[in-house]
Amino acid sequence: MSRIVLISCVSTKLDRRAKAKDLYISPLFTMNYTYAESLKPDAIYILSAKYGLVDPEKEIDTYNETLNTKKSHELKDWALDVIDQTEGKIDFRNDEIIFLAGENYRKFLLPLCRNAKVPLKGLGIGKQLGWLKKKLASAHRKETYEQTLF
Repeated sequence: MSRIVLISCVSTKLDRRAKAKDLYISPLFTMNYTYAESLKPDAIYILSAKYGLVDPEKEIDTYNETLNTKKSHELKDWALDVIDQTEGKIDFRNDEIIFLAGENYRKFLLPLCRNAKVPLKGLGIGKQLGWLKKKLASAHRKETYEQTLF
C-alpha cells in the first residue's frame, strides 16, 4: 500500500510555463503542497482542471480553467480522464489517498477509494489555511526537536 496525496489546482498561477508545483502560487496551494511533503508520501499529484492528473515536476502551460463552474456530467468526464491517467500510478482500492482538494475535484474519485482521507473537508479557505498553518508549525517543531536529539 502506498500513500498518495492529491492536491487540487488553484486559480492563482504564474503567467508563464513552469513545473506544476511552481505554477500555482496561492497561499492555499503552497501550504497544501508543503503539508503534503511533510506527510512523506510515496507520491504527490496535482489535480488540474485542464490537464487532469499532473506530476508536480512536469512543466505545463498556464491556463484559466476550473472545475467549480462545470456541470455534473463534465465533472464526471474529467474524473474518468483522471482515472485513466492514474493507471500504474495509483491503486484506488489499496493505496491510502489523501485529498487536499475541493469537492468538485474529489467528488467522483472518492467513491473509488477504500482508504481515503479528506482532512480539510467542510472547511472554508480561511479555516483551511489556519488548519494547515497549525499542522505545518507542529511538523516543524517535531523536526527541530528530532534534529537536536542526533
